[in-house]
Amino acid sequence: MNQGIFHALLAAILFGASTPFAKLLVGEIPPVMLAGLLYGGSGLGLSFWMLLRKTGRKQKAVAHLTRRDAPWLAGAIIAGGIAAPVLLMFGIALIPASSASLLLNLEGVFTALLAWFVFKENFDRRIFIGMAFIIAAGVLLSWQEGQVSGIPWGGLLVAAACLCWGIDNNLTRKVSASDPLQIAAIKGSVAGVVNLSIAVAMGAAWPGAASIAQAAIVGLAGYGISLVLFVLALRNLGTARTGAYFSVAPFFGAVVSLLLLHESPSPPFWIAGVLMAAGIWLHLTERHEHEHTHEEIAHEHEHVHDEHHRHEHDFSWDDAEPHTHPHRHARLTHSHPHYPDIHHRHSHG
Repeated sequence: MNQGIFHALLAAILFGASTPFAKLLVGEIPPVMLAGLLYGGSGLGLSFWMLLRKTGRKQKAVAHLTRRDAPWLAGAIIAGGIAAPVLLMFGIALIPASSASLLLNLEGVFTALLAWFVFKENFDRRIFIGMAFIIAAGVLLSWQEGQVSGIPWGGLLVAAACLCWGIDNNLTRKVSASDPLQIAAIKGSVAGVVNLSIAVAMGAAWPGAASIAQAAIVGLAGYGISLVLFVLALRNLGTARTGAYFSVAPFFGAVVSLLLLHESPSPPFWIAGVLMAAGIWLHLTERHEHEHTHEEIAHEHEHVHDEHHRHEHDFSWDDAEPHTHPHRHARLTHSHPHYPDIHHRHSHG
């Protein structure tokens, strides 16, 4: 199995399970404050991880972010690190956590639509039909509980959060060849500081130490480590496919919600679950293969010497793999199954 699939599924498990735990904290912590603590815990934990890595006996070379990456990362932080979590916290305060968890499937839909029609990533009929099933399930769930004057505010807020994360995912793909730990640590730290500052300015009171610690742990796992894995998946699968695999996250969240919060799922919940399962199955069983050409390119990322990396080294190399250094790809034409990863972002006739 492509390691990107494994990374995407593991990221989905961590993120999906974090939603019901965040739901438990919403009653104790104001939404904006909670969003800040979730991302702050993520940024702090990952920064400590980076420090440990730096002080380790055998330091591993990584491809650090560059100045060219700054605009893409800044946009991703604003959309996914600041706007999205605040919208989500307000949304899950109005609807059951199980429904909110399934609604998070819309993140994959928005991610794919933006990737296809804005960033021109390839897709076929099978992938499109799968997304149609997921959209139908999201619409069904959004018109349930949490309505005010006939308007499903809870569902709309969660959907808006998913749109922001869809923008975030597509912008993050632009920097996915760089160190995923650095990307996630910066995003968590900046988003945490900004959201906490907004919460304090709004007059929100700081919760107790125990609640802060719980939020930080949930944030580290569900927003920090999950994002590291998600960036690795973006590198190997492309944006839309990663979003598709990540769509299993709400199912893990829904299961945890039903067990942890003792919620009773309604009939529309089960219908939506079947629709989403069908859509995800279509994505998981996709196979894309054709003759394609790699244009000459120079970049830096972690790699092994496979068929796409047949280059010489102008430095002393101890044969260790994977390794990181600037390298150049010669023009190459061949055919094999592939995803739109960092080496397969070609056009299709």
